[in-house]
Amino acid sequence: MSNALTIFRREFSAYFNSPIAYIFIIVFLILNCGLFMTPFFLQGNADMRDFFGNLPLFLIFFIPAVSMRLWAEDKSNGTFELLMTLPMKSSEVMFGKYFAAMAFYCIALLGTLPIPLMLMMLGNPDLGAIFGGYIGAILLGGLYMSVGIFTSGLLKDQITAFILGMIACFALFLIGIPAVSATIDGWFSGFGSFLQNAFGLMPHYQSLQRGVLDISDLLYFVTLTGAFLVMNTYWLEGRKY
Repeated sequence: MSNALTIFRREFSAYFNSPIAYIFIIVFLILNCGLFMTPFFLQGNADMRDFFGNLPLFLIFFIPAVSMRLWAEDKSNGTFELLMTLPMKSSEVMFGKYFAAMAFYCIALLGTLPIPLMLMMLGNPDLGAIFGGYIGAILLGGLYMSVGIFTSGLLKDQITAFILGMIACFALFLIGIPAVSATIDGWFSGFGSFLQNAFGLMPHYQSLQRGVLDISDLLYFVTLTGAFLVMNTYWLEGRKY
């Protein structure tokens, strides 16, 4: 645990050693809050459905931008081999990096808390739906981040890692859309429905977005996130030899 904490501190501080982290957070808040506030003033509904509804697509670009450096930067700087020779488990290094990136994302997400506070002042929002939406946002970010750290481990170039991570996250988003599933079923009978049920992101996320904390939805995010982290750990073990 102490080894993972050491890596966590190293990676988390690295985000704020340059102005890029602050730019990421500012852009995240401006775009997300801006996309929410425009329809809010037009419709006047005291809820955050539009805000949480935009996240799955918006995070496809934001999360890979955060995760692309996790392994690719060490490779390009020549510090990857040093990390692999340290007296610590590969899983400890991976978890330290992963949770540092997640902490950075959660800080950006905390910056949106003035929105529910504003809604409580102006109306009577469904706090259960807002709470479920934030749980869904954290789980969604965790899944995308696990995909991002896995793709970053496969490549040396950060831009390529960003593009590959974005494509992988978009695929998870896309196969969960009923229209896409139906189109695939038209080509290969039953295959689109299988992909949607097994890997599709949106049905599980939308349930959390409504404030419904179903165990099957939670298991989906935890299981798929864990699968990508395990694959990343095995990849690290393979690079040691």
